[in-house]
Amino acid sequence: MNVTFSNEEIAFRAEVRAFFETEFPQDILEKQRLSIALTREDVVRWHKVAYKRGWGAPNWPTEHGGTGWTSVQKYIFADEQARASAPVYLSFGVSMVGPIIYTFGTEQQKQRFLPDILEFNTWWCQGYSEPGSGSDLASLSTKADLNGDHYVVNGTKTWTTLAQFADWIFCLVRTNSDVARRQEGISFVLIDMKQPGVSVKPIKLLDGECEVNEIHFDNVKIPVENLVGEEGKGWTYGKVLLQHERTNIAGVANSKYRLERLRAQTNESIRGATPLANNSVFMRKLAAAEVELKALEYTELRTLASISSGKAPGPESSILKVAGTELHQQIDSLYVEAAGYYALPFVPEQYDIDFPIDERIGNGTQTKSALSYFNHRKVSIFGGSNEIQKNIIAKHVLGI
Repeated sequence: MNVTFSNEEIAFRAEVRAFFETEFPQDILEKQRLSIALTREDVVRWHKVAYKRGWGAPNWPTEHGGTGWTSVQKYIFADEQARASAPVYLSFGVSMVGPIIYTFGTEQQKQRFLPDILEFNTWWCQGYSEPGSGSDLASLSTKADLNGDHYVVNGTKTWTTLAQFADWIFCLVRTNSDVARRQEGISFVLIDMKQPGVSVKPIKLLDGECEVNEIHFDNVKIPVENLVGEEGKGWTYGKVLLQHERTNIAGVANSKYRLERLRAQTNESIRGATPLANNSVFMRKLAAAEVELKALEYTELRTLASISSGKAPGPESSILKVAGTELHQQIDSLYVEAAGYYALPFVPEQYDIDFPIDERIGNGTQTKSALSYFNHRKVSIFGGSNEIQKNIIAKHVLGI
C-alpha cells in the first residue's frame, strides 16, 4: 500500500529507524533473525530500552505515560519494527490489562499498577481459558467467593502463555452463579502469582518448548481492591481487552516483510535450479496473499484511527483477527511449499545443504518454515477462535 507521509511523519520514520539501528540491543535483533528464543531477561531488557526512549506504551494516551502517537505514527513504528526484525511488545501488560486498568480501574489501581506496566517492572499473563471453557468462555467455572475484605479463588486456567515468567495474572472469575445470563456473574480480578495457593504447571509442546501453562488456584486469597471495576461486569471489560488483543494478533507489518522477503527469494537460483519466480502457479498464490495484505492494511489503519480518537477497537478488531491470522497461516504455507523437502522439521546433521527459501534456527539443524507452520496453527484459535469472530462480525457489522 502506498501511503503519503508528511514531512513530520518522514522525520518520525527516520527517528524510529535510527532507534532500531543504534539504540535497540543488537544481540536481541540477531537472535530474532536466527529464530533463537529470547530469554526472560532479553524481553525485560528490550522493553526497558523502549521505556527509556519514551516509547514504553505506543497505544496509551499521554496522561498515563503513553506516546500519544497518531494512527500514522503507530503504523510507521510497527512497520519499522518488523523491518528491523525486532520483537513486538509483550501484549499482556501494555496492550491488554493496562488499558483496562486506566479505563475502568480506581485511582489507587492506576497509581499502583500502571507505572510498573509502563516500565516493564511487572510481567503479566492472562487467565481466561479453562480446561472446559475455551471458545465458550462464558461457561468458565473458576470461582472467587467474597469473604470479608478478600476473595477466595479456586479453579484452573489453561493455555496461559508464558505464565512461568509472570509476576501477576489478570483473570476472569465467577463471583455469582445465580444470574439470568452466565456473563453477568463474571468479574475481572488481578492476582499476584506469588500468592500462596497459586501453582504453575508447564505444558510441553511438540517442539519441546513450554510456551503455555496450566495454572491452579487453591484457596488463593486476594484483597477486594484487586477487583477491577464493578463486580459482575468482568465480561464487559474482558470483551474490551480481547478487542485490543485481536487487533495486535493481526500482525500486518510482520506479514508484510515476510512476503517481501519471500518474493525476493523467489528470484534466487539454488545450485543452478530454475528460480521459483518461473513457477506461475506459486507466483499466483504469492500475488493473492499480497492483495489480501493490502486490504488488511487499510482495515488496520481504520482501527488505529479509531483508537487514536479515544475509542476502543470495535468489530474491526474481529475482522483484523480473522483476516490477519488466516493470512499468517497462508504465508506459512507458502514458505513450506517454497522450501520443499528442505522444510523438514529436522534435517540430519551429516547433510551439508543450502536452505533455499528458509533458514536454520540458530546454528542447529532445524528449519524455520515447518516449525512456524505447525506452531502457527494456533493463531486462528487464541484470542477468540475465528469461528466466534465470524459470529461477532455477522452480529455487529452485518446485523444478522
